[in-house]
Amino acid sequence: MQATVNVTKETTDWNRVNWRDSNRVVRNLRQRIFRATREQNWKKVRSLQKLLMRCYSNILLAVRRVTQQNSGKHTPGVDKLLVLTPEARGVLVGALGKFIPWKPLPSKRVEIPKPNGKKRPLGIPSIIDRCLQAIVKNALEPCWEALFEGISYGFRPGRSAHDAIEKIYGICRPNKRKKWVVDADIQGCFDNIDHDYLMKNIDNFPARKLIHQWLKAGVMDKGVFHETDSGTPQGGIVSPLLANIALHGMEQALGVKYDYRGQSIGKRIVVRYADDFCVFCETQEDALNCVEVIKGWLAQRGLNISPEKTSIKHLIKGFDFLGFNIRHYRDTNTATEWKLLIKPSAKSVQKVRAKLRDIWLSPTRFRLPELLKKLNSVIRGWSNYFRTGVSKKIFSGLDQWMFIREKRHTRRMHPKKGWKWRQKRYFGSLNLHRRDKWVFGDKSLGAHILKFSWFDIERHTLVKGLSSPDDPHLRDYWREREKKKVKNLRNKSRQTVAKRQDHRCPTCSESLYNGEELHLHHVKPKSEGGKDTYNNLRLLHLYCHQQAHGKK
Repeated sequence: MQATVNVTKETTDWNRVNWRDSNRVVRNLRQRIFRATREQNWKKVRSLQKLLMRCYSNILLAVRRVTQQNSGKHTPGVDKLLVLTPEARGVLVGALGKFIPWKPLPSKRVEIPKPNGKKRPLGIPSIIDRCLQAIVKNALEPCWEALFEGISYGFRPGRSAHDAIEKIYGICRPNKRKKWVVDADIQGCFDNIDHDYLMKNIDNFPARKLIHQWLKAGVMDKGVFHETDSGTPQGGIVSPLLANIALHGMEQALGVKYDYRGQSIGKRIVVRYADDFCVFCETQEDALNCVEVIKGWLAQRGLNISPEKTSIKHLIKGFDFLGFNIRHYRDTNTATEWKLLIKPSAKSVQKVRAKLRDIWLSPTRFRLPELLKKLNSVIRGWSNYFRTGVSKKIFSGLDQWMFIREKRHTRRMHPKKGWKWRQKRYFGSLNLHRRDKWVFGDKSLGAHILKFSWFDIERHTLVKGLSSPDDPHLRDYWREREKKKVKNLRNKSRQTVAKRQDHRCPTCSESLYNGEELHLHHVKPKSEGGKDTYNNLRLLHLYCHQQAHGKK
């Protein structure tokens, strides 16, 4: 590794990288690959993919993603290498730009607990392999974005679980005919994908040999090497894309048909989010036939349906998908005498209660400000996810449950004090925007716990058909769509600042809502007399904020 790092005397000054230009160059190349794929100009696609993988801007974005943005930036691979400083990132960029032949290292096996009590095996590649995977993914993804089906929503840019749920809403309305559901899950999808089938599908890609080496690199589990004859390791940056490539074509296998407007005209329709999918049919017999068709189709890819997580149900009984429960309820006030409700599932409610209970009862005994911060993080994330459904009643129930937890916490902290004293100490009108006297918090700091019911119900707008952010003709559409995410910011002040700067980061000119942590930046520092006014505040991505201060 020493020889690899010292390949160049000139290294990138990380604090002076022009992210605006880097993002523009990579975005333009991705759009050209997308357009060439739609035109079926495969020679041009291959040339552009080679160009993007050699592109300096692509290398910069790959290193930033792996060493700063990803949650696993502090988790080393088998080589125990971490890149945590600007200087080290500059050296890594120089090393990756030299195109030295690289043999992928085995992934490090890490197991994380699953909700059902089992453990999910993750394969953590080395830092250099992760950077190379990010470079390769940027070249491979726009080509397949031009080919993927519109019903695929998992691990794709611009598509989310909310889009999948909104698609299901349009399919399951009571006036529709497809009322039988095959709710299915693929057993060990990432661990069992057939390598030969996958390589056949990416045969024209310039870096297919490197992808094949990643698939065959093996894993290190407690110091013991294990070969990998199938599957793509969970934890790799390129793995979700490879899984989507392997599962492409489900619509065609099931015989799904559309008219010229994109409306379903067949007897079946499918919605897929990564390895979870559901097929909607008109009869129970057809649903049973679908299961057999899918089994044969998956067998070609080395995959099987999970018997434990696969069922055939009528919409009257309902089913759970992506944390929501989708079900028909009797309602004599409608023309069909039924209504469709999509709301948080019972498992989702139990899960968030367990997570909040663990924080309340943590043996480390958080100080009150830290306790409020941890609780608010869970409440904000859970509420923003489920606010698109019929959640008002469930939100109110959770608030009542939280009030009981708050009272128990005050009694546990002050066992010798009476309720009136505890009430005066911890409860009051701490949220100035709400007429609520029963808000729990720290009166000395003005900090308080959020309530689930404060998050208004807002319907999600379904992404249009085959639309992709890599389509150059839809730039304005995606920009307007991104602006709607402003409601996920944690307070009104940040939302106002975001709107004033047109929802873009002033440093990199990218959308504020690309998943990075956001920081408030003072144009004129407070140490120099700068004020907390809107004219002096800007919202920046965390690492853009660091760069702004690093230049100084």
